[in-house]
Amino acid sequence: MHPLRHPRNAALVGIVFVVIAVVFWAVPYFGGWHIDYAGVTMLAILGIAMAVMAYVLVAGSSSE
Repeated sequence: MHPLRHPRNAALVGIVFVVIAVVFWAVPYFGGWHIDYAGVTMLAILGIAMAVMAYVLVAGSSSE
């Protein structure tokens, strides 16, 4: 049985990290505090990497 009906839905795995990156940026921005741009960048890139890897793993798995 295939874990996801459509492998493109694997992008939802990465969207979680991108949303966390946006929150990680927005809270200090609107609070007037120091923004950790390195952390925001790494979380956003991690989200992209997780989405691509989840897609590769799901697309390469057997459909049984």
